[in-house]
Amino acid sequence: MKIGIIGAGNIGGNLARRLTALGHDVSVANSRGPHTLTALAEETGATPVRVEQAAQGAEIVVITVPVRAVPDLPAGLLDGAADGLAVIDTDNYYPRQRDGRIAAIEDEGLTESRWTERNIGHAVIKAFNGTYAQDLLERPRPAGDPDRMALPVAGDDEVAKRKVRALIDDLGFDTVDAGGIDDSWRQQPDTPVYGLRAGAEAVTKALAEASRERPATFRG
Repeated sequence: MKIGIIGAGNIGGNLARRLTALGHDVSVANSRGPHTLTALAEETGATPVRVEQAAQGAEIVVITVPVRAVPDLPAGLLDGAADGLAVIDTDNYYPRQRDGRIAAIEDEGLTESRWTERNIGHAVIKAFNGTYAQDLLERPRPAGDPDRMALPVAGDDEVAKRKVRALIDDLGFDTVDAGGIDDSWRQQPDTPVYGLRAGAEAVTKALAEASRERPATFRG
C-alpha cells in the first residue's frame, strides 16, 4: 500500500519504520524539507518528499504535526491521492505547552480532529494520538496474544475507518471503535484511555468513563 506521512517526529518516524518493514511504499515529509530526512530514509527505505508531494497516489495519509501547524499545510495537500483515501490524524491540542489558544476548539467545542477536517477539507480518522511512540516498535503482538494492546479509533467515514483498523491490526495492535469524530474527545489528553496500555475490554471501559470537560491544564 502507498502511504504518505506528514510529520517526522516520534510518531511519524516510528510509523515510517514499522510500515516500511511491513512492505508498504512510504513517503515521508516534514516542514524542513526532504534534505533533513536523509537519515530516516537510509534507515527505513522511505522516500523523503516535500509536504506537497506526500499524498501523491497515497491510499492512506498520516498527518502527525502540531495542531497549530495544521492551517499552514499547503492548499490542495490531498490532490493527487488515490481514490478512497483515508487520512489519519494523530494530533493532540496542547494550548499551554505548544499550540496556543484555538477559539474553534475552546469556544465552539470542536474536537481537534473536527477542526483538522475543516482545515484540510477532508474527513479524518483519529488514531495513534494517545499511543507512546516507542510502543509502536516494542509492543506489537500477533492477533490473539493476551498481551496485545488495543488502540481507540474514531471517525465518521466507516470505509476509511475499516481501512485504518486493518492497518493497525497489521502493525500488531487490536482496535476499538471509538465512535465518530465528534466523539473523539474521549481519547484526547488526560482522559482515561490516553496512554493506556491495555486490551480491548479495558480500552472500551476507559472510553466510556471519559468526561467531556476539558481539564484546565488543557485549556488556553
